[in-house]
Amino acid sequence: MCHMGPLSPTRTMRLWGPRSLGVALGVFMTIGFALQLWGGPFQRRLPGLQLRQPWAPSPGPAVPSCPPRQRLVFLKTHKSGSSSVLSLLHRYGDQRGLRFALPARYQFGYPRLFQASWVKGYHPQGGGTQPPFHILCHHMRFNLKEVLQVMPSDSFFFSIVRDPAALARSAFSYYKSTSSAFRKAPSLAAFLANPRAFYRPGARGDHYARNLLWFDFGLPFPQEMRTKRGYPHPLRDPKPPELHVLPSGTGSRTHTLDPNTLFHPAPFAADGHSQLSHSAALDLGSSSFIQWSLAWLDSVFDLVLVAEYFDESLVLLADALCWGLDDVVGFMHNAQAGSEQGRSAVSNGGLTAEDRQLTAQARVWNNLDWALYVHFNSSLWARIKQYGQSRLESAVAELRARREALAKHCLLGGEALDPKYITDRRFRPFQFGSGKVLGYALRSGLSLQDQEECERLATPELQYKDKLDAKQFPPKVSLPLKTSKLLSP
Repeated sequence: MCHMGPLSPTRTMRLWGPRSLGVALGVFMTIGFALQLWGGPFQRRLPGLQLRQPWAPSPGPAVPSCPPRQRLVFLKTHKSGSSSVLSLLHRYGDQRGLRFALPARYQFGYPRLFQASWVKGYHPQGGGTQPPFHILCHHMRFNLKEVLQVMPSDSFFFSIVRDPAALARSAFSYYKSTSSAFRKAPSLAAFLANPRAFYRPGARGDHYARNLLWFDFGLPFPQEMRTKRGYPHPLRDPKPPELHVLPSGTGSRTHTLDPNTLFHPAPFAADGHSQLSHSAALDLGSSSFIQWSLAWLDSVFDLVLVAEYFDESLVLLADALCWGLDDVVGFMHNAQAGSEQGRSAVSNGGLTAEDRQLTAQARVWNNLDWALYVHFNSSLWARIKQYGQSRLESAVAELRARREALAKHCLLGGEALDPKYITDRRFRPFQFGSGKVLGYALRSGLSLQDQEECERLATPELQYKDKLDAKQFPPKVSLPLKTSKLLSP
């Protein structure tokens, strides 16, 4: 019997012949086409609109092989672009049937510290069985001990910060009727020129007027910021050189949170002052207290986004959560007409002398927020370096291209609109403050499938919360009683 050695490529071609190769190629193409139709386990789908929408951009990088994180705690800070992040979470959880920890109305008792009992449908341990919550994301003043009564300790904790100068501009416009300090000031420039003439610690709504981020994070304030007597002169240097806290937020937290070993602000006493436990020995006005507070936040939060680098932050968020890029593609929400979001708030380039002065004054007045912002901005860029600058730039370009494609396909005019042009109440954003809050209207002629996806993208936060509430807590329909025919005696 003749023994044949290994087949060379030429010998293989000869044995098969062109006709046999054509048959084999046809078989493989048929199998491949069938698998594409069947999908299921044979096909790795990018989440969202990737495969089934002809108008979506071409696929980007493959979906990460790690399991997606779906137990999330998002601290929704005020006037920091957090409504846009909330929209992403609403859409992601809604599409996957995840369970939200919802407030009875739209906020968790703000400005009081968060309490687990304010979560709709929450039952303390031993108080009855309940399905687990996946996402906690609506406005609250952070209170770790109570949050951990609702969410697992290995949840992914994240938040977002904004340059205090940009935040002050937005807050003054939005909360002018709410904050007594803002209401008394004729302009933001007048307020920042002499804030002690308008601001009184403890006055109604005045937490919006100073160090709002610090307040939202639930951190205690130095004694002089809590007294109801006159306000002392703040720090003069808007760039705190004494801050030497190294960013520890460059990777995901590897430990679970234990409320017994981590500081958490205790509930306020009757006088409105925070009651401190083992941190009481710290000088609350010192840089060491600020460093300690930032280090504590690093131990709790896995990632803090930066509004001025919003798209870069979203790419890092998708990477940290093992989500696909489409999961973090969305539209801006709760933006005021004429407001500027982006890098201009950080850089002084292009600003007038008056604007530069206002920026410096706002950072001095909000000195704790500025320390917070500097720290987390540093952490973000350390994380970007770890991720890779060129890789990040490519992902950001892809994210923006997809967002633009979505806007062109879904939206009337392809952009945000003045609310007077939004006739459908489902998409008309809540109007508050002196500026107009922009929203979206959908194009006509969308397919039913596209209509559903575009509605998720365009729905404002209040309407989406109501939608999720009705989904999780459907109204009980009382069945009509069967009445028998009355018989006369």
